[in-house]
Amino acid sequence: MDPKPESTDTPDTPHAEEPPRPPHAAEPPHADEAPPTEEPPRPDGSGGRAEGLSLFEPRAGGAEAAGPGRGPEPPARRRRTRRVLLWTLSALLVLVLGTGGALFWAAEHYASSVTRIPDAFPTAPESAQPRPVPASGLNLLLVGLDARSDVPTTGSVAKAPVWQEGAARSDTMMLLHLSEDGRSASLVSLARDTWVDVPGHGKAKLNAAYSWGGPALMTETVQNLTGIRIDHLAVVDWNGFRALTDAVGGVDITIPRTIEAAGEARAWEAGTHHMDGAQALLYVRERYGLPGGDLDRTKRQQNFLRALMLRVMDSGTLASPSRLGGLLQSVGEVVSVDDRLSNTDLFQLAWGLRSLRADDVRFMNAPFGGFDTRDGQSVVLLDERPAAQLWEAMRNDRMPEYFQEHRAGDTLGSDVD
Repeated sequence: MDPKPESTDTPDTPHAEEPPRPPHAAEPPHADEAPPTEEPPRPDGSGGRAEGLSLFEPRAGGAEAAGPGRGPEPPARRRRTRRVLLWTLSALLVLVLGTGGALFWAAEHYASSVTRIPDAFPTAPESAQPRPVPASGLNLLLVGLDARSDVPTTGSVAKAPVWQEGAARSDTMMLLHLSEDGRSASLVSLARDTWVDVPGHGKAKLNAAYSWGGPALMTETVQNLTGIRIDHLAVVDWNGFRALTDAVGGVDITIPRTIEAAGEARAWEAGTHHMDGAQALLYVRERYGLPGGDLDRTKRQQNFLRALMLRVMDSGTLASPSRLGGLLQSVGEVVSVDDRLSNTDLFQLAWGLRSLRADDVRFMNAPFGGFDTRDGQSVVLLDERPAAQLWEAMRNDRMPEYFQEHRAGDTLGSDVD
């Protein structure tokens, strides 16, 4: 016969009797459930948990605060709901990051096709250069070359260097000012025969600066002439503009009156002409037979750039990141810019122009002070006082005010010979 098991009770520890449960007392929590904790009072004194703090916690009075005929939501269903929300948020995050990454890649890819010009800025000490004005917009110097050659000198397809000493003079110099708020742009042409001081060379025509010292000397000469700090530089030969014109499908240019052929100048019938790149190149190069000679040619160049700008705007290119990338690729084939202009800067610069309209862009020649002869050369003089007012307005981002005060200035109208 098996012995009886020994009792686990000790003599000093009697059996404890369970006290009677009060009437209507709540059942004790199961061992695997956490005891309820007291909610801290709300700021409004109403007590309980504040609503709407989390996507994953039940709201007060929600499914777990069951109403008549409803029990608490099963834990498995709550877990499924959380997983669905997490996956939805994750998918949205991937979509946003993926789109942003694609745009960033496009900006890097297309902007990288634009050739950079090293050493494009003056080496003079800061104290000898115009002081930049904070929050005053952006100033770009646009230089056009007329090499009269089918061999490109600018852009990714260049087969000749952008500059060789004495090899070529710049044909076109334009100052482009973009306002700080992105709502206006002003383009001022400087005649190539403008009589100026060229650092290290004395008095000469403005276009000689490029021949003697390339982009850096041209930038320094324009800075000294205007007192405006140049932020960036772009160089293009007119053959490049021909290719760019063809890339956008041509431009529409109106000839206000019939122009007879004279010497090398071709005849133009009055009316609107849809010009391809070759025709547009003939249009902008011409100066013989024009009443104002080289000054009228700068107006033609501005008129062509305006038509090209309108063509790009009308196509919606600037408002579409994908189309903008294609435009940058086309520009990159024919235009070279300074190496301070990063890929991101270039894309943001182009993207920042998307809200501009034709009426927001003003074109003009620098104030004309007359023709003269210096050192046996026919030159163009600036009207110094109006020119000083213009440079001050551009330097301080006050070009709209300048145009209001100088309506009779040499601005580009619709009637361009």
